[in-house]
Amino acid sequence: MKKIKLFILATVVALASSAQQNVDFTKQNFPDKKVLKEALNFIEMGDYYMAQAWPNYILARESYQRAYDINSNNAELNYKLGVCVLNDFDKTTSIEYFTKAHKLDAGVKQDIRFYLGIANQLNYNFDDAIYNFKEYRNKITPSIDAARYDEASKRIAECETAKKLVETPVRVWIDNLGPNINSKYAEYSAFVSADETKIIFTTRRQGSLGGKKDPEDNRYFEDIYVSEKVNGKWLPAYNAGSNINTDSHDATAGMSNDGTEMLIYYGWKGAGDIYIAKYKDGVWGKPKSAGKHINGKSTHESAACFSPDGRWLYFVSDREGGYGGRDIWRSPYDFRKEEWGAAENLGPVINTKHDEAGIFMQADGKTIYFASKGHETMGGYDLFVSTYENGQWTTPKNLGYPVNTPDDDVFFVVSASGKHGYYASFRPDGEGEKDLYMITFLGAEKQPILSSEDNLIASIVKPVTEKKIEPKVEVQTANLTLLKGIVRDEVSQQPLPANLELINNTTGEVILNQQLDNSGKYMVTLPSGGNYGIAVKADKYLFHSENFDIPTETGYRMYEKNVDLKKVEVGKAIVLRNIFFDLDKATLRPESRAELERLNKLMLENPTLKIEISGHTDSRGSDAYNQKLSENRAKAVVDYLINLGIKKERMVYVGFGEQKPILTDDEINKIKLESAREAAHQENRRTEFKILSL
Repeated sequence: MKKIKLFILATVVALASSAQQNVDFTKQNFPDKKVLKEALNFIEMGDYYMAQAWPNYILARESYQRAYDINSNNAELNYKLGVCVLNDFDKTTSIEYFTKAHKLDAGVKQDIRFYLGIANQLNYNFDDAIYNFKEYRNKITPSIDAARYDEASKRIAECETAKKLVETPVRVWIDNLGPNINSKYAEYSAFVSADETKIIFTTRRQGSLGGKKDPEDNRYFEDIYVSEKVNGKWLPAYNAGSNINTDSHDATAGMSNDGTEMLIYYGWKGAGDIYIAKYKDGVWGKPKSAGKHINGKSTHESAACFSPDGRWLYFVSDREGGYGGRDIWRSPYDFRKEEWGAAENLGPVINTKHDEAGIFMQADGKTIYFASKGHETMGGYDLFVSTYENGQWTTPKNLGYPVNTPDDDVFFVVSASGKHGYYASFRPDGEGEKDLYMITFLGAEKQPILSSEDNLIASIVKPVTEKKIEPKVEVQTANLTLLKGIVRDEVSQQPLPANLELINNTTGEVILNQQLDNSGKYMVTLPSGGNYGIAVKADKYLFHSENFDIPTETGYRMYEKNVDLKKVEVGKAIVLRNIFFDLDKATLRPESRAELERLNKLMLENPTLKIEISGHTDSRGSDAYNQKLSENRAKAVVDYLINLGIKKERMVYVGFGEQKPILTDDEINKIKLESAREAAHQENRRTEFKILSL
């Protein structure tokens, strides 16, 4: 130990002699041997921590700071403190130490110019940063040390990009999520449900499971916390519980759009693996590994997200076969084997020779947000967006300043509307260390509309309330519809654990098949440019169907629809909303197939069931014509079921023409908007079935 102290003392004395302003740690400056010994011990402790295989900059910083308080005019001590601060949360203040170290001794370290460049870059002093990076690069021979030369060149390019982005900032508001979410400790890696009513995030706060601190940095172990939004305000966040959190590090990696599935990063599993937990009946279940095609034995998987339809899992991995260190991959879900299949790389448009991270897919199912060091960034990781169009990904676009900064910007998620983004940042107005913030994008498109009408078509008929944000502010929107609600018993109004199926009526493809828990809550996204059928089924109940025809450029809409299921009882009737006919004909269109198959299945499951199929028209046209058309359409449905094997004596058909409208002519005539009037007529044109006997 004495030899080590003598070596440190000799090193400090040598450094002191190289700069006039340096004050060395020697007896002549510190006659008190006890003070001198204390200073040397602090430096020794800092050097020990700095030398670890996994450098503990926080503990090293604490030791160096104590020595610094005794003597702040030592070049190497300032340099070392600068390195530690650069690896802490207040890294922008490292510029004070690097600047002082260079002033005391310009040759204190070979890479002092490089660190001065980084410190100035973080503080938006881009010209000074470029100057220091060039000075550093000028002393490097590319053929001997290509890695250092390339790193300096990359940093210079980042600063040039940063200058351009800062000159043309994006129009946003950035708001702290408040003390119910943030604490004096670090919060980061947030994920928000599509409707922005649930948030999960990682925090290193007091109260973590086990209540212990990581001995490597003397900070609390990471835990996952959850909060819900009620009446527009976030409730106090709470620990996700022992099913999710352990006494080690546990971090959020992603969440499904409806908030019922959580992707978790367990760094203590393998080399770092992704696990999946499901939320059912108010409790998060035990996480299960995402599987062998996602988690490799010696590979590191750090972030992931589901596609809105649940058919793909996108994730970040450093496995072989990529384009750089960490790439973005995706894996298809094998419904037959009930596991995630072989992964495929997203390709060179998205991935670079540098690292990618923090993947997130928006609710439209085609727009991804991710972090990258390889595309044109303004420093470290920047956030980018790309859209899948015509079978390929578009060139990633930088989200711009101030969303991106010269520091690392990694985890970023966007609401279904495209109006809000959520991310972590260290800012002076924060609750403590790193906080979670909401970004509001100020665009030029129409504000989203919130409606709780029974369905999309009916909502056009009745007035809806436009959601106010701020006067004269317009926001960016996504072209999709978010539909959510609760499945209930028609009579008791109690929630039901039902099955929800979403079908593309044009292609016949089942987009989503989801089993709802006892809460009966559901949330689905309907991208624009499609005709969708939704069927809700529960044991001993009649199925309920809805139809949604979403125009290509519809913007963002969110609707709440509670589905009330009717029990299988005599006299109960439902509208078959996904049965379609050619104009003024009784010819069933192909889009009707899924609905007819559901009706056929109901008849097979209830072999004694007898039903009535009825046809209805609007009031336009003659009474005789409407009567005949409605009767023929009802007969077409019965004939279809007979062809599937259902006995004809179990069914009767009847046409009611315009006799039983949902909306009367007087109600329709009061509607001023022509498209809304047409939607009202469409409500009256329908096919129903009623139970005659069991």
